[in-house]
Amino acid sequence: MTTPLFRDDAYLRTCEAEVVGVNDRGGILLDRTVFYAAGGGQPGDCGYLELEDGSRIQIATAVYDDDKSSIVHVPAEGQSLPAAGTALTAHIDWARRYRLMRMHTALHLLSVALPFPVTGGQIGDPEGRLDFDMGDETIDKEALLEELNGLASGDHEVTMEWITDDELDANPGLVKTMSVQPPRGSGRVRLVRIGGNVDLQPCGGTHVSRTSEIGPLALGKIEKKGKQNRRVRIRLSD
Repeated sequence: MTTPLFRDDAYLRTCEAEVVGVNDRGGILLDRTVFYAAGGGQPGDCGYLELEDGSRIQIATAVYDDDKSSIVHVPAEGQSLPAAGTALTAHIDWARRYRLMRMHTALHLLSVALPFPVTGGQIGDPEGRLDFDMGDETIDKEALLEELNGLASGDHEVTMEWITDDELDANPGLVKTMSVQPPRGSGRVRLVRIGGNVDLQPCGGTHVSRTSEIGPLALGKIEKKGKQNRRVRIRLSD
């Protein structure tokens, strides 16, 4: 199993690690990592693995293996693969990760500003989106943008807490997403809380520590996706 260091500290940029092995598709398995594995609409991290002699293995993305217990570091084409037991240092592309953290937290705020069931979503740079089951409801774009930026600039603290699977089952209203279920399997589920009572929902992704880090937001395209679904895009202004 890979210890996912990003789950407890999203601001870690590097870590010392050891190669556990290489799978049959050429993916590199480490005992611990700062690389976020793609999931929940958030892309996997890219970066590189630095060996003791200073050479580098470029990593194109990170994904979970089939049983979700290990994180696979997918090397760019043409890279040499390390042997099991190799000691190295893992480095993520921090600039990209940090922007994804800002966007992910901003999308949580979007789900507050538009309190409807979420049917899909994607975290991107510089744009992300959520799909909402809104029925015949309309969106006031100016009011939505004002509320979003008010929430972001409010400098609300973003914290993590844990509940058991049974506690989550007893509180189904915590789950806003209809298409993506919270990550389970360990007997407990991580919740992301924004402010005292701004937002609380299960999430395994990476987030900024305060909403003020998000910066100004802009609205992207809003469109219908089927009879009841509305797709709302937001962008980081910088």
